[in-house]
Amino acid sequence: MQKTEEAEGAQQSLVFFDLETTGLDPNCEIVQLAAVSGGHSLNLYVVPRCRMQQGASKVTGFKVHRQRLYLHRQPVLTNSLREVLVSFIAFLQMLGRPLVVGHNIRRFDCVLLARALDEFGLRAEFESLVSGYVDTLPLSREVLKDYGLESFRQENLVRKLLGVSYKAHDALEDVRALQALYDVLRPKPEVICRHRFTLDTMDDKTPVTVAKVHCRLPGQRPLWEHFKQTVTVTEDHNRT
Repeated sequence: MQKTEEAEGAQQSLVFFDLETTGLDPNCEIVQLAAVSGGHSLNLYVVPRCRMQQGASKVTGFKVHRQRLYLHRQPVLTNSLREVLVSFIAFLQMLGRPLVVGHNIRRFDCVLLARALDEFGLRAEFESLVSGYVDTLPLSREVLKDYGLESFRQENLVRKLLGVSYKAHDALEDVRALQALYDVLRPKPEVICRHRFTLDTMDDKTPVTVAKVHCRLPGQRPLWEHFKQTVTVTEDHNRT
């Protein structure tokens, strides 16, 4: 059974998913939902029903004024939360029960997603369209355990492995970067299986135990030079 699951994991389609929200507390709400699968992408915005926290607004650039959503002071077109979820469901229908992949989604994004799906009675339909979920935060800790990295934040991994910086905290740019990052991580099917979960099992606290080993890479070259896959990421030339 496990070998069959691993074989399926190696062949199935992937959809990379991310949310931007009003904050980081359990009651925060979705502001942006983005997903990408190969050359297909989805990017939608929502006027949240609660106040944007100052810290979140500073990091993401989102502000709400008179029931309009602004991103870096420019108004953006928005949909209702239900419309956004229905659009995400339609996007998934094209992909043949993909594996949903995201960074730190098990403890954050998927919790908010499940709550929103439950609110509109869409959870069963959504779950029927995906084969599972994988969080690249613990996955990258396992795959890169021998590289002595101090941070496994997505921004840091992209910089270290791909040699670029990008416009983080924009959900669309985050998923594009994560798709490129996953291409170079190339996790083995058995590793993917260890980090796979569902919306019903995401609260399981059982950790994947991986020893952290600090080592020097041969010749002290930048880490990204050790990954030969050519990737494309939208670079942020304003970052230092």
